[in-house]
Amino acid sequence: MVFVSALCICLLFNYAVSAIPKPEEKRVLDHDPLSHAQHYQNDEHNKQYDHEAFLGEDAKTFDQLEADESRRRLGLIVDKIDGDSDGFVNLSELKAWIQYTQRRYIDDDVNRQWKTHNPNNTEKVHWDTYRKNVYGFLDEIASQAPDHASDEHFSYRAMMKRDRRRWSIADRDGDDELTREEFTDFLHPEESNHMRDVVVTETIEDIDKDSDGKVSVEEYIGDMYRQGEQNEEEPDWVKHERETFTNFRDKNKDGFMDNQEVKDWITPADFDHAEAEARHLIYEADSDADEKLTKDEIIEKYDLFVGSQATDFGEALTRHDEF
Repeated sequence: MVFVSALCICLLFNYAVSAIPKPEEKRVLDHDPLSHAQHYQNDEHNKQYDHEAFLGEDAKTFDQLEADESRRRLGLIVDKIDGDSDGFVNLSELKAWIQYTQRRYIDDDVNRQWKTHNPNNTEKVHWDTYRKNVYGFLDEIASQAPDHASDEHFSYRAMMKRDRRRWSIADRDGDDELTREEFTDFLHPEESNHMRDVVVTETIEDIDKDSDGKVSVEEYIGDMYRQGEQNEEEPDWVKHERETFTNFRDKNKDGFMDNQEVKDWITPADFDHAEAEARHLIYEADSDADEKLTKDEIIEKYDLFVGSQATDFGEALTRHDEF
């Protein structure tokens, strides 16, 4: 359950900037770059994670397809993954596909938002332009009713302050304007090494409820689990997460995760998400244990890859350019 946070950490692959953002929306992607779904839920493997890792954010109309048609389209995707056309999908091909789906999502997202905030397609976007597009309504509210700001408006202002900080870090030359590359870093900081520290900072801010600058075990658990009845026993997976916090997350054993420990948690060194997910999918679908997948093996495990409950994935199966 690496990287699961209320940023959810919604953070969500969607950082969909509209004219007025919702105050509960966060600006960091889910720490796991492959999916905003938890890989494990209640100690059970979550197939939703696999669907999204395999198909990217391209599946919003998947449930509208008939089963036979969706399987047919899955077969066409398999043909695309099999780069050497030898009839098998090996680890490197599946890893490359997973990386491609994530990169395509990021490119599509940046293209969409670049057009929104830079309709004339100039070389750079100024902070004032972005701020006006996203938070300009706050100026009107302040001018009309300066003494009647609601909690919601304070939330918007907090979001604007966070965006301002992130914008400044993405702005490498300090001119308060972002090139398309810098704008990509702003929208998707988890993809840029020099932006990782701000991802850690934002994560701590979201989880650290008492604002002491560190994450306690209760804050860590509270970000994933909301207890119901007061005397309700915690499920086993929560107990396991408590042990994980004590034994692995809190490396200096002071009862908290500090900045470096949070960084080790959400951006672990030498961990390749795409390869780990590719290995997992092969392990689950490789019926003859030859460490590669045939089209039949993938379609046989249809539910693992693109199951019908994938309400948030699979638009890849409906894209006209794919089929």
